[in-house]
This record gives sequence, structure tokens and C-alpha cells, in this order.
Amino acid sequence: MAEKGVLERVVVVGTGLIGTSIALALRGHGVEVLLTDRDQAALAMAVELGAGTALPDGAAAGPADLAVLAVPPAAVAVTLLDAQKRGLATAYTDVASVKALPLAQAAELGCDLSSYVAGHPLAGRERSGPAAARGDLFLGRPWALCPAPGAAPDAVAAVTALAETCGAQPVTVDAAEHDRAVALVSHAPHVVSAAVAARLTGADDTALGLAGQGVRDVTRIAASDPRLWIGILSANAAPVADVLEAVATDLAVAASLLRDGSEGAAAHVADLLLRGNAGRARIPGKHGAAQKAYATVTVVIPDRPGELAMIFQAAGIAGVNIEDVTIEHSPGRPVGALELAVAPEAAETLAAELRARGWSVPG
Repeated sequence: MAEKGVLERVVVVGTGLIGTSIALALRGHGVEVLLTDRDQAALAMAVELGAGTALPDGAAAGPADLAVLAVPPAAVAVTLLDAQKRGLATAYTDVASVKALPLAQAAELGCDLSSYVAGHPLAGRERSGPAAARGDLFLGRPWALCPAPGAAPDAVAAVTALAETCGAQPVTVDAAEHDRAVALVSHAPHVVSAAVAARLTGADDTALGLAGQGVRDVTRIAASDPRLWIGILSANAAPVADVLEAVATDLAVAASLLRDGSEGAAAHVADLLLRGNAGRARIPGKHGAAQKAYATVTVVIPDRPGELAMIFQAAGIAGVNIEDVTIEHSPGRPVGALELAVAPEAAETLAAELRARGWSVPG
């Protein structure tokens, strides 16, 4: 490494969604990236996308500043051992969403933990593989760093530089604490989403025809690759099970109370809904600050090219910042309802601008 915390050459082992996205982000900042993957088709796709060049057989031209192991949790330790034996880099990290197990396995295998900093970028998509990769995937996202005791400062600096170069926010956290946290905010929610989505496999056409944005929101992450997720859940089994048991208890109590049907039972179910409101409100909002209450401006939008761009342009002309966007399509009709979240004081200004330009804005 030319300077502490400056990356010039990085090896990425694994060219799936995360590995290729990291490579694309690094290439966007002029970093030389060498790619390797047992799946030659995935490697070829990543190279074609401009994520880097294939790592030559044998050692690279001197060790890279950093090797990123973009492999499943169960493969991290053996991949780390192999990379260190080959001398691929002076520092190493991984991107698996579980940290305690890979660290323990790496220690058992005799890996050099001084040059290894376990990492986890908290970003992803429902799609997988290099074709789904995006160089902006990590912008503004947390990137957990879980260095083992005795990790070299230069290794920590290299992995911190990786996160920052990709546009993420590095967060140093203990490995066990990390695993409990992601069980709550990522892993268990995925199982809950899958459980709800699984109910739809037996749904009739009437129910599916009535499906709205609510069920789409709840089941969105259930579309992810099951093979990837069984590896994640198995590696973080106990913390995930703890969260699922707590959720299952809440649901079982709610089901029992709903069957009871009494007025008192309804009040207890309402308590769960209120606790849900309170928990949802605690999720950090824009730029990590507390969530703000936004007003929603609903626009009836025709399904034709350029319509969204013109609406965003109109918002810019009106001087209104759009904080969030959702679209609910109208079944069987070439229109949809576009919901624009804006600051409450800007809602009427935006609505008036859009109406003046011919869009239907109810309310």
C-alpha cells in the first residue's frame, strides 16, 4: 500500500452480487481490481461488466493491498487460509453476514488473524449474481468491521479504506454483538417475510388479484436466493432462533386473542400494533437521523416512457425535495398511483405544480 489507508490494488475472491459490486465501486475510484471465482461464467460476466481483470494463475504481481473474500459464511475460513498461503495480499477481509463463526473457524485453522479484519457491508438486493451488481450499492450504508484482538492497525486501515471508497459508513462492532444485531434487523425478518410469502402458494386467483402494496412490501425480500440464505441462517442459527421465538410468541398470542373475539382481547392485539408503531419509529431515517414525518402527495401516473422524469423535473422546478417514492400499479389498467413523500410544508406547493402541469393529484 502506497499510503496508510490508500488502496491501489485489490483482489476480489467471488464475483457474485456483493463481490462484483465492490469491484465496480473500486474501479470507479481508479483502484486496480483482480477477480477470481471458481464459477468461470460468473467471473467472465464480472470482467465483461468492467469490474476488473481476471487474476492470473499463480501469484499476482506482488501482494495486493487487500483481498476481499466475497464467499458464503461457511467458506470464509478455508478461503482465507488458501489466500494467505498464496500471499494474495497484505490484508484480508470478508463480506459474510455472519461474523463469529468465520472468526472462530479461521482461528481453528491457524489463519493469521493479525492481517484479517472480518467485515460485513449491510447492503444487498433480492437479485443475485454479477449481473445484478451495482457500483453504488453501498452508498450511505453501514459497513460492519469486526477485527479480532491483535488485528494489525494497517489491516484495519485497509478495510476501513475499502468501506469508505465504496461510499459506506464503517462501524466497528464486536463479532458476537454484530451477529445478534443482524439476527434482529436482517436474518429473522427474512424468515418472517418468507413465512408470509409461503402462505401465498396456496392462494386462489381472487386473493392474488386483490394483492396490494402491503403484501408486496412484506414479501419483497422473500424473493432472495434460498441457497444463499440457508447458509446465512445456519451460520447464525441461535441468535436468529431467539428472535423468531419471540416473534412467534407475539403472533401466537395475537391469534389466540383474535379467536377469543372479546373486546378485551382486541385491546391486547392493539397493544402489539402500538408496539409495532414504536419499534418502526426507532429505525434511523435519512442520514442516520431520527425518522421524520412526511406528507404524501399521490399522483395518478400513466404507464408511458418519461412520465417519472417529468414529475421529478416538476418537483425540482417547484423547489421541492422528494424524500421517498413508491408506485402502486393499477391491475388491468395502464396507470398507477405514484406516492411522493415530501416535507409537510412542501406538499401543497408540489401538488399545485403537478396539477398545473396536467397531472391528476387527488385530495
